[in-house]
Amino acid sequence: MTSKPITLPRAAGVLLHPSSLPGPHGIGDIGKISHDFVDWLHSAGIKVWQVLPLGPTGGGDSPYASPASMAGNPWLVGLELLVDGQLLQSEELIGPQLANDYIEFGGMIHWKQDRLHLAADRLLAQPRHAWYSELQQFRTDNPWVLDAALFQVLREARNYQPWWTWEPELRTRKAAALQFVRENQRVEVDRYIVLQYFFDRQWRELRQYAKKRGIEFLGDVPIYVDADSADTWSQPGLFQLDASGKPSAVAGVPPDYFSVTGQLWGNPLYDWAAMHKTQYRWWSARLNRALQLVDRVRIDHFRGFAAYWAVPQGAEDARGGSWQPGPGIALFRALARDLGKLPLVAEDLGVVDDDVIALREGAELPGMLVLQFAFGDNADNPFLPHNHVPHAVVYTGTHDNDTTLGWWQSSADVHGKVADYLGKPLLADVPWTLIRTAMQSVAQLAVVPLQDVLELGSEARMNVPGRPDKNWAWRVLPGQLTADHAKRLAHLVKLYGR
Repeated sequence: MTSKPITLPRAAGVLLHPSSLPGPHGIGDIGKISHDFVDWLHSAGIKVWQVLPLGPTGGGDSPYASPASMAGNPWLVGLELLVDGQLLQSEELIGPQLANDYIEFGGMIHWKQDRLHLAADRLLAQPRHAWYSELQQFRTDNPWVLDAALFQVLREARNYQPWWTWEPELRTRKAAALQFVRENQRVEVDRYIVLQYFFDRQWRELRQYAKKRGIEFLGDVPIYVDADSADTWSQPGLFQLDASGKPSAVAGVPPDYFSVTGQLWGNPLYDWAAMHKTQYRWWSARLNRALQLVDRVRIDHFRGFAAYWAVPQGAEDARGGSWQPGPGIALFRALARDLGKLPLVAEDLGVVDDDVIALREGAELPGMLVLQFAFGDNADNPFLPHNHVPHAVVYTGTHDNDTTLGWWQSSADVHGKVADYLGKPLLADVPWTLIRTAMQSVAQLAVVPLQDVLELGSEARMNVPGRPDKNWAWRVLPGQLTADHAKRLAHLVKLYGR
């Protein structure tokens, strides 16, 4: 690596996944409501919008268990923009009245899917439509999209049974069998590709809109893919799979802050020796795709690149796992070779040892500092503000934490330490106190979950690690985010030079 890493701007960011925005169609989307949110961020002086993974969600609606690592989530497509593109009519958007205070995946999917398919069919039937040539170019520029489409069409036709249970000729991707699917299920395959094009087009428009307002996107790449995914199906040799295609061992983490039995994620593990033989080209392609969509990428579970927790297949929890060596600096050298300077942020939380620190420093990546983790130890805790370093991103909390208000209400044991450290005997306004503390930090980037801006409690928590359901469902209420919130943030941004 070089001696001059990419530096972060001294700036402030807000963490919010687009699905959490208010909107009329079950979940927030990347259409007009996201453009409105960009305007709000601009008014608040915010320069970074951090999002969670943008790919299709997997089990429990999690964006960290995607069936296609390079694809976009079609449920994030804004239907109003398809009306603008003359592929839907306004009256076709009149549908069921869905709740606004949480995400209605179940109540939304079939209704929205019908309209997305209708718009896709109309585009495919109009070669002279202004978007048609763009669609063809999208197919050419994104060769991964055909495998993703074939995988999705096949699993839907088989009632979402995992690919290792499919017919042998499809499980092993015989050329004749795949050609038969392309010819006989062309409508379904083409529809999937059009939906990916819709996502890509709308996201590019949103990113351009944000760029004109001085706002960058910080994205998120999960370290792992789902076991039942287009990735494992199309390139099984890069993963630790048994002869049938099932994972021979799975990912997780040992007992930690979040769970006394560890976290059993269940994702397949990489065969790093096989990855090395291919010069890590799969990872280069994956990261290149991510950087087509965002300006910087947070690499999830960075410690897994130093050493990863391998849990035997069939284990009830993660306690029986063991540490195995990851690819180390070789991966990041390969990525730099293929992509140049790496605009990455290392999610270096959890069990962090000297090897993880050495890898982060060797790859010249900023790490993460979380204020909610700062007050349980002594004065050398790296999350305490006086120990912060410039080349880092500071958070009040992340999407895996409780909201700051929820954390405060459930952590009476740290109240005295927090008040003593901050020199405030009465902390009645804890979320904004920690927001101010993050803004004061020497860390170049300070990111605040929107729930903390809104001073919301545990009811607004986005994710509880280790819990398989009831996550990813929080939404902003219409009118909940105001100009006063923006003004309050803008004051701190200016005060602390962000």
